[in-house]
This record gives sequence, C-alpha cells and structure tokens, in this order.
Amino acid sequence: MSQSNVLLQTNVPNVPVKRGKVRDIYDLGDRLLIVATDRISAFDVVMPNGIPDKGKILTSLSLFWFDLLKDKIHHHLISADVKDLPAPFDACAEQLAGRFMLVRKAEVVPIECVVRGYLAGSGWQEYEKQQTVCRIELPAGLARAAKLPEPLFTPATKATSGHDENISPRRAAELVGNKIAEFLEKKSIEVYKTASDYAATRGVIIADTKFEFGAVDGEMILVDEVLTPDSSRFWLACDYRPGADPDPLDKQYTRNYLETLDWDKTPPGPTLPDDVVKQTRARYAEAYRLITGNDF
Repeated sequence: MSQSNVLLQTNVPNVPVKRGKVRDIYDLGDRLLIVATDRISAFDVVMPNGIPDKGKILTSLSLFWFDLLKDKIHHHLISADVKDLPAPFDACAEQLAGRFMLVRKAEVVPIECVVRGYLAGSGWQEYEKQQTVCRIELPAGLARAAKLPEPLFTPATKATSGHDENISPRRAAELVGNKIAEFLEKKSIEVYKTASDYAATRGVIIADTKFEFGAVDGEMILVDEVLTPDSSRFWLACDYRPGADPDPLDKQYTRNYLETLDWDKTPPGPTLPDDVVKQTRARYAEAYRLITGNDF
C-alpha cells in the first residue's frame, strides 16, 4: 500500500519537540501541541512504515470521546481547529489539519490507568498461569475473552524505554499516593463503564483500555488520547464468543501478524506488508465508523 500519503514525522523549526511512539509533542510553555502521526508501534517498538490516516482517525475518535465524557471528567483539550493554530504552526495548517490537539499542559501521573472488562492479552496469559490478573484473584474456570464479573483496574508503569510493566493497585498507590490512586481507580472504571455502555449500543465491545491522567491547577484531568484502537481492544459484539479472541478492530490485528514472525520484539521493527497496512487501516476506520456513526 502506498506510503506517499503517510505522515511519519513533523518538523516545526525552533519549537521544542518530544517524539513519542506515535505523537510529536511540541512544548508551548503552559500548553502543548500534540500531533498524531501515522506511525504505528507494537510491543513498544515503532514500525518502519505507517498506516495511512491513522493519526487523523486517532485524533477524531479522541475528540468524539472527550465530548461524550465531558460530564464525567474534565480533559486537557483546548482546540483542534486549525484557526487556533499558533505561529509558526499556522504555516503547516494543511499538514496538521485533523491530526493535532492544542491542550493544557498537565503534570502527568506516571502510571497507565488500565481497565479490563474482558479477559484478554497479558491479563489472559497471567490468568492461565495463576488465576490472577495483576495479582488480583479471579474466579476459577473463566474462558479466554470471558467477560469479567466487574471491570478491573490494572495499572501499569510508563516505561520511557522498553516495555510497560503491569503492576498491582497496591504498587500504584505506593508510586502516586493513596488519595490519587483511589481517584484514578474510581474515575477510570467510571469512565470505562460509561464508554462501554455507549459502545454496546453501537455493536462494539470495549474489552479493555488505558487512560492517562494529569494534574492542572490541582485538578486531575484526562490527558493524551482516549479510547482509540491504539489504546483499547475493540471487538464486534456480533462476533463475540467466549473461549476465543474475536476478530479485532484495533492494533491487535498488527500484533497478531507480528507474532507470526521470527522477531524478538526489539528494535528495529519489521516493515509491515501492504496487506497488513491495508487491513489495519480498514479496522481503525471501521471502529471509528461504528462508534461515531460517521465514515472516515
């Protein structure tokens, strides 16, 4: 699949930038300008080629969720309108349109706030071995992809390099303090339930997701992306069968392909073949269509 319309990196002169796995983050003092590129990572490794329109899909879906969840939790978004692009970014408006968010700068909490509603991924792998997820004991006899009795808050460390690591809620409290940890757990589960209930009306199961929070003027708010195919497992409700992972509408499709390769999950990542690129884009676009009701 042609990479001519794929944006792998932005460059704006004389503005400090930090490049994450997917996002280019420009520091504007008390604000950030976050640009979602078309880079794709798996197992914390960025692949050499990207997914057309991926950054725009992630941004559009995050904007949708921020609006839907605004009564549940405040967020960092200021604007995603090109007319609000400050100089010198306004000179790059055509390139940035649809893939940037101008946001308040927050003091980001150093843990990933993962909520699991179904038994999948690393949670299933741990459960198979010891009947726990992040050391939380679960009932015996649960099947792969089974719906959990209640959503679980299973935080993870935010690795600056290498892989994120699942930790227990107790360890999270040790890292950020009891009061903040209690808020993060309660709010993460509340937001997950709200989003999950909505998605169910659209025929989509949110099996799990991860949130990031940060403090602005003493208030803990939602930051980064939210409930996208990069940060969540989306399944078609009509395909769901306990005992087997449903066909994914998210990054798991790419992970599944990479698992078939003789690759040790360390950089550099392998180039994704055209059919994997095409299928990944189609799944991201379908998740967006089903959840928002709009084509991409």
